[in-house]
Amino acid sequence: MKITVLGASGRIGGVAVREALARGWHVTAVVRDPARLTVPAHPRLDVAVHSLTDPSLADAVTGRDAVLLALGPADLKPTTVNSDGTRSVVTALHGSQTRFVVVSASGLPGDGDSLFSKLLVKPLLGAVLRNGYADLQRMESILHGAPDVRWTIVRPTRLTNKPAREQVRSEVGRDVRRRFQIPRANVARFLLDAAEDDALVGKTVSIAQ
Repeated sequence: MKITVLGASGRIGGVAVREALARGWHVTAVVRDPARLTVPAHPRLDVAVHSLTDPSLADAVTGRDAVLLALGPADLKPTTVNSDGTRSVVTALHGSQTRFVVVSASGLPGDGDSLFSKLLVKPLLGAVLRNGYADLQRMESILHGAPDVRWTIVRPTRLTNKPAREQVRSEVGRDVRRRFQIPRANVARFLLDAAEDDALVGKTVSIAQ
């Protein structure tokens, strides 16, 4: 596999890069500041410096088997980081066979939400994280409006820094019931697995442990 990881210097993206290299894949790590990339030099690792809105980003994502987007805001302020990155990648991938897998959040509203989640949990989360969630909703809308891009939306529940566990629970089109957290390492692994799973093309899948 030949993949590109956007957000490679982040806590999920960095693990995804390491895991992909361990699987024998070739990785292009897209960063804004190479000094923040914690992954050691590797013969199958290329580092590309790009802005998310720079047209040159297309050079780092075209011709790949998969592109992973694992971006996140640094604070609670208004942001467009995920929607900007997604829009640029979608523009570059129109009509290609490249898989595009993005990290969203299970706190966003979904068709399969329980009454408790719909009326209490998600409104509370939405109030606290409204700026980040607004950006994620824009990101998901961009993907739903791109039927000729082979995308998958991954919605993890609350992220932790615990070691990866053996099993991950997943549900397509609805939240994983009564499961409220997942290690970032497991999210990174799931992104790579999803990139090889054509059954998840055009699907939103929630994951938890």
